[in-house]
Amino acid sequence: MPDALELMRTRRSPRIPDLQAPGPSAGEIDMLLSIAARVPDHGKLVPWRFLVMEGERKKRIAADLLPLLRKAHPEATEDQVAKEPERFVRCPLVVAVVSRAGPHPKIPEWEQVLSAGAACMSLVLAAHAIGYGANWVTGWIAYERPCLDLLGVGAHERVAGLIHIGTPKAAAEERPRPPLSEIVTRI
Repeated sequence: MPDALELMRTRRSPRIPDLQAPGPSAGEIDMLLSIAARVPDHGKLVPWRFLVMEGERKKRIAADLLPLLRKAHPEATEDQVAKEPERFVRCPLVVAVVSRAGPHPKIPEWEQVLSAGAACMSLVLAAHAIGYGANWVTGWIAYERPCLDLLGVGAHERVAGLIHIGTPKAAAEERPRPPLSEIVTRI
């Protein structure tokens, strides 16, 4: 089997708490983002962009998210509130893939959204290819306007994914996948 197929066959999403330092170097981050930017993009619109969060800035973002969590989700337990900043702080790198999809005379908005999703998946696969673990999530942060403002996400933009990247503590476990007979229709 070609290496690329083996790479896709073995990709798993490690748990975010299991992603630890070291994370990608500056050069590796640039390479990962360059690869993620090589996705189908009808009309060459570049309907996505990347927000790279690492180091001290990531710690400040995590701290600034706490009061937003308490306000947006007053039902959150103290345990949930205590764990929330750990998602950003523990993992060495978080990349927000921001969709800039919008109306266009020739390119459907849906295709632009799919392009942002493809950028997320390419980033995940590229991280796996160079030995890191990556987990693609969104969560409450991606849907709350105060959080989006904190991240610098414009009113016309949406978070397609928060890609958490780091060195996995252990190999991610395989999860059940649907049998092809349940998801494939031949017509």
